Amino acid sequence: MSEFPFQIIGFDLDGTLVDSALDLCPAVNHALVHAGREPVSLDITRSLIGGGAKRMLERALDVTGGQVDAAHFEELHEVLLEHYTANIAANTLPYPGCVEALDALLDYGCRLAVVTNKAEGLARQLIEELDLTNRFASIMGGDTLGRERAKPAPDMIHESIARCGGGLFAMVGDSSFDVLAARNAGVPAVAFSFGYHDMPPEELGADALIHHYGELLPALHGIAASQA
Repeated sequence: MSEFPFQIIGFDLDGTLVDSALDLCPAVNHALVHAGREPVSLDITRSLIGGGAKRMLERALDVTGGQVDAAHFEELHEVLLEHYTANIAANTLPYPGCVEALDALLDYGCRLAVVTNKAEGLARQLIEELDLTNRFASIMGGDTLGRERAKPAPDMIHESIARCGGGLFAMVGDSSFDVLAARNAGVPAVAFSFGYHDMPPEELGADALIHHYGELLPALHGIAASQA
């Protein structure tokens, strides 16, 4: 088998590896009802995801009546996390073709990393419950290095490269957090047209925009060829 052009592939989690909105939506609504707010739809929840649970909750409060004081916010955050932790993989599944693409990359000898702004503990719990842990050489969350160093800062990518033993790295994600982190780290980015976008996917500025996991390996080959 020929050598793959990238030694390390980093993946965002929510909206990239897995469709987690089906479990995040009930958790958000649990917190909103606790706050006396109306629940939001699954489609609205998809637009709220990105940047971690606190940012998701902030957006949910914005669309249901506005922010609350700091103490109440922390209470709602804990209510959300308690519900989510207890139901983290009730409905969440990897996207179609995801596991097959991961295994194909592993067959090439690539090392795989999770680079997510989800809290590391939650990320590890979800990945373990989906039986994906052994596929990843590194799993980093938004709190691993401190929130100020989470995506779009480049720090998590640099640390993932170090933890995976060094080599050429490419980032795969669905949002501006992922593409900007890659830009800031000086590595290429692949974006999916599905997932939880904070802007139109064609405006993310990724090196490649793809629509299915079956397109991932060819896209990575194409990026490498264009940079040669």
